[in-house]
Amino acid sequence: MAMAYILVRRFSRVFQLNVQRQDIMFSGVRHKSTVRYATRPDCPKLAYRKVKGKSPGVVFLPGFASNMGGKKAEALEEFCQSLGHSYLRFDYTGCGSSEGEIVDGTVGTWKRDVLYVLDELVEGPQILVGSSMGGWLMCLAAIARPERTAAMVGISTAADHFVTVYNTLPIEVRKEIEEKGQWVVPTKHNEEGSITFTTEFLKEAEQHCVLQSPIPVTCPVRLIHGMKDQDVPWHVSMQLAERVLSNDVDVILRKHGQHRMAEKEDIKLIVYTIDDLIDKLTTLV
Repeated sequence: MAMAYILVRRFSRVFQLNVQRQDIMFSGVRHKSTVRYATRPDCPKLAYRKVKGKSPGVVFLPGFASNMGGKKAEALEEFCQSLGHSYLRFDYTGCGSSEGEIVDGTVGTWKRDVLYVLDELVEGPQILVGSSMGGWLMCLAAIARPERTAAMVGISTAADHFVTVYNTLPIEVRKEIEEKGQWVVPTKHNEEGSITFTTEFLKEAEQHCVLQSPIPVTCPVRLIHGMKDQDVPWHVSMQLAERVLSNDVDVILRKHGQHRMAEKEDIKLIVYTIDDLIDKLTTLV
């Protein structure tokens, strides 16, 4: 299978035509979308923000315990507005402004949220942009809804990450975790300084792992990862690139990039990547 692993890409269309767009994207001068709530039978309400526009649309999938108010999510809204393409960002069940409790959430719960968004809240093919755990959910959604997935852009993709890290722990540590029923993981990304996973959460997550076999995704795939990522190794993106069946796969590594990829230059790279895909997809049409 032919794969294109690249460290540097040329985005000629962006550099030639969109010098002013960069100022728009980071100035915050455009009108923000308003928060809406999707009512679902037997499920908590889902909070989302939507911008109407052309196809293909862009859907942003945040990371674990994150929300739709981050720098990347807001910058992509500015970008899509400037292009006139549709855009949707949302909060998973139990996160941000959505109803529910995060302790009750599972990978399956959040996959269901993404599928609901694709089935009910957007129209036509979408470019799925997944950050960290959102990159894992992006893969699951693309497998389940190939006709709605025009392309995928993974940012610090954490495919199978909870399960992979847990399985690398020493046997005696895993036995202790199973006895306690929970796994406390240190983190720099919240005030508590740790994240607690129940053994039930880990067992459920194992059912959604994607890296153990070929991934039936044939759309264009772009995987952006920072080589200084201390949370999810960039090798995960390389492994994902190997697994997807698509021949149109690029891995883009930022030498000094961190996990969140939220610096101005990181966001520019993400925007350029999506812009390049939009150009590719509309040209094919």
